[in-house]
Amino acid sequence: MRTHDVVIVGAGSGNAVVDDRFSHLDVAVVEEGPFGGTCLNRGCIPSKMLVRVADLVDAIRDADRFGVRARLSGVDWSAVRERVFGRLDRQAAEGEQGRRDAPNIEVLKGRARFTGDRTLTIGSGADAVTARAEQVVVAVGSRPAVPPPVRDSGLPYETSDTVMRLDRPPRHLAVLGGGYIAAELAHVFHAAGSRVTVIEQEDSLLSAQDEAIATAYTDIASDRYDVRTGTALARVEGEPGRLRLVLDDGTTVEADTLLVAVGRTPNSDRIDAGKAGIDLHDDGRIVVDAFQRTSAPGVFALGDVSTPFPLKHVANREAQVVAHNLLHPDDQVRTSHEAVPAGVFTHPQIAQVGRTERECREENLDYAVSVRHFSDTAYGWALEDGTGFCKVLADRRTGQLLGAHILGPQAASLIQPLVIGMGFGIDAKALARTPLWIHPAPTEVVSNALLDLDLERGADARP
Repeated sequence: MRTHDVVIVGAGSGNAVVDDRFSHLDVAVVEEGPFGGTCLNRGCIPSKMLVRVADLVDAIRDADRFGVRARLSGVDWSAVRERVFGRLDRQAAEGEQGRRDAPNIEVLKGRARFTGDRTLTIGSGADAVTARAEQVVVAVGSRPAVPPPVRDSGLPYETSDTVMRLDRPPRHLAVLGGGYIAAELAHVFHAAGSRVTVIEQEDSLLSAQDEAIATAYTDIASDRYDVRTGTALARVEGEPGRLRLVLDDGTTVEADTLLVAVGRTPNSDRIDAGKAGIDLHDDGRIVVDAFQRTSAPGVFALGDVSTPFPLKHVANREAQVVAHNLLHPDDQVRTSHEAVPAGVFTHPQIAQVGRTERECREENLDYAVSVRHFSDTAYGWALEDGTGFCKVLADRRTGQLLGAHILGPQAASLIQPLVIGMGFGIDAKALARTPLWIHPAPTEVVSNALLDLDLERGADARP
């Protein structure tokens, strides 16, 4: 048995826990795949690099609206893929080598399973090793969920883990699911030349977003793709390369490639968590307290395997909290999940923070809502944007922001002043009136939405 001071299980955000402050400790990092986890290898980073290509394609296609004569001769998918994964695969390999070169860190390759209190077996068969530590960090992430009609069909399908490494864009890509992964990858492959059909059992795409965002995006997507909402997949028929998706409304979709993007499953079921005394939520997430501690003494968890916010920036913040708490057991800090922002890098871009209007209604909050369109601002004229808007919600009594939602160019950047306002508890009117907002700039859509809040009468604006 190998003994360590700390064992990190998972080299995605878990790998960010260990820095120079741990140089006096014996650390093991366990990983069965490439270092960097989902984000670096098959998630947010490669998808955003591909989205940048898709955005360029759309800019060229739309150039005539600006009086620019431009012609798109195609996308060299092989070159794009090599640029993305040539860099990221090298980054993953260098990350692992860097850990192997550290004098106090041992890298153990293979799947880890708990066999008892802070004790794990890594790998299987004759090559398996056993490791024990005073403190263990579980950061094994999540994986794409695959519904039974797909899994039981025996026919090939792609997930976000695999689709970005395809040799060529599909001729016709059927996307099962209407969430943020589906939205981003539909954008990518549509730009690369694929015909796209999106199938979503909810009545709108991006149904977890504010209702105004979901409605607007569904309308926009319906102009670009074949969108089937309010229907579920009943079964998959056909043969590889000639798939036939039968929907529960009796319609069918024929495509050469199926992308499954219906959600993600925590990987807690792969580590025998029960043998370590680690409690799980009903959805499979590891139960943690505000200090990222599990029910098992000395065991912490972070990231998608435990958090209610499966976002890389949340996992990174949780890793910072875990690092501090491992080193300072008598002075532990808490994780804050207040004002968690999120972005959807589709076309157009979407960002959000805080409550949706539906949640405000369900909580019976006394709130004001304001909406400003990009087309109401000078920079919106420059962008020739006719669909984008910023929606803000605030408490009528206190003026505190309750939520904010943006659809349009640079949304993931434009949301940040609102995130800061919520994080520091800044009154919405003070946020609008105290700092100067550059004119003309995209941020004016944010400042104008804040200024338009009617906190006395509770304006009920709609986009």
